Amino acid sequence: MKLLRVGTAGQERPALLDAEGVLRDLSGLVADIDGALLADEEALTRIRSAADSGELLALDETGLRVGPPVARIGKIVCIGLNYFDHAKETGAEPPAEPVIFFKAPDTVVGPHDTVLVPRGSVKTDWEVELAVVIGRTARYLESAQEGLAHVAGYAVSHDVSEREFQIERGGTWDKGKNCETFNPLGPWLVTADEVADPQNLALRLWVNGELKQDGSTAEQIFPVGEVVRYVSQFMTLYPGDVINTGTPAGVAMGQPEPKPFLRAGDVVELEVEGLGRQRQELKSA
Repeated sequence: MKLLRVGTAGQERPALLDAEGVLRDLSGLVADIDGALLADEEALTRIRSAADSGELLALDETGLRVGPPVARIGKIVCIGLNYFDHAKETGAEPPAEPVIFFKAPDTVVGPHDTVLVPRGSVKTDWEVELAVVIGRTARYLESAQEGLAHVAGYAVSHDVSEREFQIERGGTWDKGKNCETFNPLGPWLVTADEVADPQNLALRLWVNGELKQDGSTAEQIFPVGEVVRYVSQFMTLYPGDVINTGTPAGVAMGQPEPKPFLRAGDVVELEVEGLGRQRQELKSA
């Protein structure tokens, strides 16, 4: 299923994109798309049955905003340097274990919402990523297969970063990762049963129409199941938590001088195969 949330910010309603590309209303069936729903197999079965029977009402998409596909995210765990080519372009050795950092849930916005260039920023950068949404509580998982079994679905994530804040201002990476609007998510949450192989998805990103990133999840150093297993050794993952699984080569930081960092007025478009497409215009904060 392709689950999404539509409406003005803070007042989104749950919806489903059916096999014919028609947007269907779920608000009479479920309260929202969140961790509680994703952990409820009976509720998900009801949604599938209603979609198959054709009983869900179509929504008028005219002027309808698409919000983040998951509400009330508990935490966003991010995996750094998880593609061989991205590690190389940044001058880093491929890590022996996954590099973990966090984004606050309040960085999440809709897939087509405005992204704000922070005040004082000179190195705002782009990163297309595969997001993993957890569907079952995960603690001390023993295998990558178990890791995959705890995934509810997948989405497109834009891990926007401010490299000066991240790298040159001391301390951890968090200062450059948690600026307002720095995690557009969506448009859809595609349930795991519809993603045959999360290690065979193309990722692409364009800036002002120019292709900047063109990679595949096949190039990940630590694949999705292993990432979930590994993270579960250090923290409990709950339904509705999100893991951003890293970005392929092609970020601004890896380009020759002068590096083409983002500025107000730039337009970024990005997609992950089968998971939809995002578009954001940048403005000054």
